[in-house]
Amino acid sequence: MSLCEKCIVHGRVQGVFYRASTQQEAQRHGVNGYARNLADGSVEVLLCGDPDAVGHMKAWLWQGPPSAHVSEVVCHLCDDEAPTGFVTK
Repeated sequence: MSLCEKCIVHGRVQGVFYRASTQQEAQRHGVNGYARNLADGSVEVLLCGDPDAVGHMKAWLWQGPPSAHVSEVVCHLCDDEAPTGFVTK
């Protein structure tokens, strides 16, 4: 069974290698999707894959790379088509 969730990550998450770090973590856990910056300073992350791996990634989004400071993560189930692999936009 595969699960897709879209998350919006708020805080100091742009300019701190958040997207690249998310991509590395997702690839380690076999999660497909993307991470992209939004105009308001947040990062949108699509996570698709095994429910346990998606759950791990959702928890990791609260941590991020060392220079990030995450204040909020809001996720919801979605029907988006997952790209092959994990990309940054």
